[in-house]
Amino acid sequence: MESTKVKTAPITITERALHEVKAIMKDKNVPADYGLRIGVQGGGCSGMSYLLGFDKAKDADEVYELEGVQLVMDKKHGMYVMGMEVDFQDGLNARGFIFNNPTAKSTCGCGSSFSA
Repeated sequence: MESTKVKTAPITITERALHEVKAIMKDKNVPADYGLRIGVQGGGCSGMSYLLGFDKAKDADEVYELEGVQLVMDKKHGMYVMGMEVDFQDGLNARGFIFNNPTAKSTCGCGSSFSA
């Protein structure tokens, strides 16, 4: 009998961030077959910036399940986000998703750009 291995997501998403993701999915009528895509892209003031959005999984993706939310990530991006925590801030000074990445060599003031 084959055993099914459930892969552990290389990142964590705080309860606040998961709550916000679920609220956005409901408010914006995100299709059920879409997941939360997390990755990186070139650009930003430190060389690379984080990518966060809703998308269908593609052939080169890894898919993880986090408390009812599908996490979709290109396999090549894993090394850049391993160990990262995604949080959501809703305060007087700032509102939005925050990326806490322990592997980033440097970050910038905007909180969404880093160098590896």
